Amino acid sequence: MSAGLPILTSRLVHIYRSEGSDVAALSGVDLRVRAGEQIGLLGPSGAGKSTLLSLLGGLFRPSAGTIQVGDVELSAATTRELEDLRAGTIALVLQGAWRNLLPYLTPRENVGFAQYAARRLGREVPEVDDVLSTVGLAGAGEAALTALTPGQLQLCAVAVAVAAAPGVLLADEPTSQLDHVARDRVMAALAEVNRSLGATVVVVTHDPDVAASLPRTVTIRDGRVGGEGRSGEEYSVVTADGFLPLPTHAREALVPGTLVRVEQSGDRFVLDPAPEEER
Repeated sequence: MSAGLPILTSRLVHIYRSEGSDVAALSGVDLRVRAGEQIGLLGPSGAGKSTLLSLLGGLFRPSAGTIQVGDVELSAATTRELEDLRAGTIALVLQGAWRNLLPYLTPRENVGFAQYAARRLGREVPEVDDVLSTVGLAGAGEAALTALTPGQLQLCAVAVAVAAAPGVLLADEPTSQLDHVARDRVMAALAEVNRSLGATVVVVTHDPDVAASLPRTVTIRDGRVGGEGRSGEEYSVVTADGFLPLPTHAREALVPGTLVRVEQSGDRFVLDPAPEEER
């Protein structure tokens, strides 16, 4: 079974091409996630969070830059290699529980079906009942999906994703449209996957309570890493090319075009706006 895998992206760019215009969803994302870490991707709608998650899952290739998961460079992998990775090494929970499930199968059958590709590749997979127990669905394995609550359906989607004990679990808005009780159960299931399987877990979320429950958050803003949260503290992140996104309160105070002097005092750096008459 897989242990957690590290993730590393370098100057990651993705451009959506459409007739008459190109849209840059990501504009140079540098991200490092340690093996077995659990993090949240935050940011406003359209910031590029879901695009980044899809790239990490190997669903499509970046326009530029690199993505490394474990020892594999995804941007250079063949289509067959990506398919094999998605069979058990990298798992993705799509937004909306039903998108992850076969509606005519029970939870037990859905998990068993999700293990088929991994078994074909000769991978060792956990017992189906153990998977259901890990996510909090013990005893619901034979239920019809239509009889499950929205929270149970989302837990079933997580069970399907971790059916082959992946090294990386990517979850896109796994708590959207759930009440707070179901939300907390889903987050507890993801934490248990992280703890018991050792999987690296990356969660896209808009929910501040979900973000607060995660040990580390990364904010995507304007297609770049705009900040990080660790242990309740918020930090801006200097990119590889020296770009420093400002936190929201600073952006509101410093209008575009403001001249700012960066001064060093010991091991601290201070931003000093130029006097009004010099702006």
